[in-house]
Amino acid sequence: MTTSSWFRLQHRAAPYLFVAPFLLLFFTFGLYPIIRSLILAFYATNGPKSQIFVGGANFSFLLSDPDFHTAVWNTSVFAFWSVFLQLPLSLGLAILLSQRWVRGRNALRLAFFSPHLLGSVFVGVLFQVLFIPQYGLVNTTLHRTTGGAIPLDTRWLSEPALVMPAIVLTSLWMYVGFNMIYFLAAIQAVDKDLYEAAIVDGANGWQQFLAVTLPGIRPVAIFVLVTATIGSFQLFEMPWILLGNSSGPNKSGLTIVMYLFQTGFITGDLGLASAIGWTLALGLLVISLIQMRLTGAWKGASE
Repeated sequence: MTTSSWFRLQHRAAPYLFVAPFLLLFFTFGLYPIIRSLILAFYATNGPKSQIFVGGANFSFLLSDPDFHTAVWNTSVFAFWSVFLQLPLSLGLAILLSQRWVRGRNALRLAFFSPHLLGSVFVGVLFQVLFIPQYGLVNTTLHRTTGGAIPLDTRWLSEPALVMPAIVLTSLWMYVGFNMIYFLAAIQAVDKDLYEAAIVDGANGWQQFLAVTLPGIRPVAIFVLVTATIGSFQLFEMPWILLGNSSGPNKSGLTIVMYLFQTGFITGDLGLASAIGWTLALGLLVISLIQMRLTGAWKGASE
């Protein structure tokens, strides 16, 4: 082989050699697990080696399993309150911290965003302490601000009716600042000339928000809505740690991914766990498509 032929071969092979590490990792830790989990969804397993083909029995079992129904209900309730409380708060903070008259805007942005940097496990441990009856910061603060209407001995993590509000409150502290960054970037990208034109036309602050801000941040708002919904349905680490490695009293904190973890790694039925995972994935796909349809995401993209 001549020198010129060798260099031509190197030139042709170089791109493939550069992408080879990514492809190797993707097929090993991405594509293969996906295909393997899809196959396992049609098997009943007892550990990684004992497998019996059962067809669609795993999926039909989920339809009649009360624990799965509880997990779906709890996760849906969390997703509803998380999205409809979290996103307006994130947008409100973004609008507030985009105003020039607010002093220390950069420090406040960092302060609201920083809880997300701690991680779900640390936040779960932290709020275990904050929800302690009598001495926890949550109870003492609410007891003072409500004039004693909320008792100091309120047991957030032991009362089934209070477990989900505790999880929602914890998630708000962790994720409001994170989504605020998306809205803040979108607001700063809106053309300032549009605000000036609205002011000339006599629009007040609320009218400027409806006519200029909302249309300007619409693509980012759709993105945040879809990703926040997906993230809410994937909730696991934070409530698992918050509730002491359990699903809470009367399974009031049981989520779909928590149910998947218990089925696959505690019970040992990896086949049923795979069926749960694929059911969740297909459910999220349907929910995301509905959200994009209702928000007109495809219409905006085609234009």
